[in-house]
Amino acid sequence: MEANTLIRKVHMNCPLCDKIHEVEERKRITTTMIKGEEVAYEERFYFCANADKEENEFETGAMANQNLLNARNAYRIKLGLLTSDEIIAIRESYGLSQVDLAKLLGWGEATISRYESKAIQDEAYDTMLRLIKDNPLQALEFLKKNADKFPVMKRLEIRTKIVEKLDSYGKEFLTRQAFEGEYAVFEEPSDSNGFTMLNIDKIEAMISYMAEKINNLFKVKLMKMLWYADALAFIENGCSMTGMVYCHEPMGALPVGHYSLMNLEKLNVQEEVNHNYDIMLHVYPTANMDYAVLDEKEKAILDKVIIRFADFKTKDIVEYMHEEKAYTETKPGEIIPFSLAREIRMF
Repeated sequence: MEANTLIRKVHMNCPLCDKIHEVEERKRITTTMIKGEEVAYEERFYFCANADKEENEFETGAMANQNLLNARNAYRIKLGLLTSDEIIAIRESYGLSQVDLAKLLGWGEATISRYESKAIQDEAYDTMLRLIKDNPLQALEFLKKNADKFPVMKRLEIRTKIVEKLDSYGKEFLTRQAFEGEYAVFEEPSDSNGFTMLNIDKIEAMISYMAEKINNLFKVKLMKMLWYADALAFIENGCSMTGMVYCHEPMGALPVGHYSLMNLEKLNVQEEVNHNYDIMLHVYPTANMDYAVLDEKEKAILDKVIIRFADFKTKDIVEYMHEEKAYTETKPGEIIPFSLAREIRMF
C-alpha cells in the first residue's frame, strides 16, 4: 500500500467487518491512466484495522466521486486545461447557473454540469471558457450571438450580470489589453525582454512599492528606476523582473507601451501642474496593493534601486542613465538589449 496520511477517525458502520466502530479516514498520492496519460492525484479512503490485510480499505460513493474528480483535474492540469473548480469559478463570477452558462456559449444545457463534475472538456471548449474568464466583453458577444436561446427577461437578467462584472473591473481589463497589445511582437523570451514574459501584476506591485518609499515619484524617474530594477535582476538572476522591453529615447530608457502602462487601473497616477505649468504624472502608492507577487529577492533588488536613486531629481537620473553603456552603445529608437546592462554603474 502506498504511503498514506491519517486525516481523522470516524465512528461508523464499517461495511468490511459489519461492525460499528472507529475507522480511519486517510489520504495518499496515487496514480492512474486517463486517456493514455498517467496522472498523480490525491485519493481518500477509509481504513478498517479489524479487516483482513488483503481487504482493509473502502470508499463511500461520495468519496469515490471526489477521487475520480481529483484524477480528472490532475489530467486537466497536466494538459493545460481548466480544472472543474476553475470552471465553477468562471460561472459563479458571472452569477450564472450551469444551464445559463451552457446556453450563453451555445452548448447543450447539460454541458457545464458535466464539466464541473465528471467530463473533461476538449481544447476547443476550454478555449471558449477562457475567452470569457476575464473578458466580460466577450461574454456580451456570446450573449448577442446566442440571444435566441433565452426568453427576453432572462436575456436581460444575464446581460445585467455581465455588465456588472464589466463595470467591476472592465477598465482594468481594457487597459491591460492595450498594454499587452504593445507586446504582441515580443511573444518569446529574448535578450530584448530579459528572457521574461510580460507580467503586469508584478509591474503594478513594483511601481506601488517604489511609490511607498519615494514621495515625489514622477513618470520619467519611475521609468528609469524600472529599467535599473530589471537590469539588476538580470545581472543577479539571469532574467528581468517585468518582461518589459526598453528603448533608447532622449530621456533615457523608456519601456515599450509606456503611455498604456501609466493608464493601468491599479496604478495610482495623478496629473499635476508644476511651476512652469507643465502637466506631470505623479505616482502614488496604491491602497491595498497585493505585494505577494514580489518575492524577497525581488524586494531586495527594488530596495537597492530605491536607496540609490531616492534623492535623484528627474534631470539627475536622466543624465546618469545617459552615461550607461546600455545607452551609449544603442541608437535613438533602438531596443536596449539586456546583455548591455551587465555593466550598470549603480554601485
